[in-house]
Amino acid sequence: MIGELVTLVLMAFALGMDAFSVGLGMGMFKLRLRQIFKIGITIGLFHVWMPLVGMLAGKFLSDKFGTFASIVGGLLLMVLGVQMIWSSLRKSEESVMTPVGFGLLIFATSVSLDSFSLGLTLGIYGAKTILVIICFGVVATILTWAGLLLGRKAQGWIGSYSEALGGSILLAFGIKLLLPFL
Repeated sequence: MIGELVTLVLMAFALGMDAFSVGLGMGMFKLRLRQIFKIGITIGLFHVWMPLVGMLAGKFLSDKFGTFASIVGGLLLMVLGVQMIWSSLRKSEESVMTPVGFGLLIFATSVSLDSFSLGLTLGIYGAKTILVIICFGVVATILTWAGLLLGRKAQGWIGSYSEALGGSILLAFGIKLLLPFL
């Protein structure tokens, strides 16, 4: 149980690094603490329902396709990790959307889409659903708040490194899951 909890917290940390890094940029808006609180809660909720939907789909796939679904799950983690690392290394200037109203929903969706993929993988491997969504939601909320608050004080260089770290963690878990099949 402790090992599974540590693994899930590490995965939640890896996924939450997207929210942290984007929060760093958003924090440059000099948001009020009330707005920061609302943004963190919204991101946390999105990091609950996106992996939940993914896990339900993953459990269905696992029941129907067995070992093949396990291999696909490991590959998904690796692809997701590489994509996060790659996007952190790109030097493109992205327009920053204001995290209010519809912009907040777009922001929350964009930083939690990868949690759907991870939820799919965890569903295939039969992870404990309640434990997953609590870990993902709490960690994403805390990392979002940290990114937004730190963004008020720090320069933007931290963001790309945090996303690369998150991608590296997911890549490592993907490799670990595929090792028994090699």
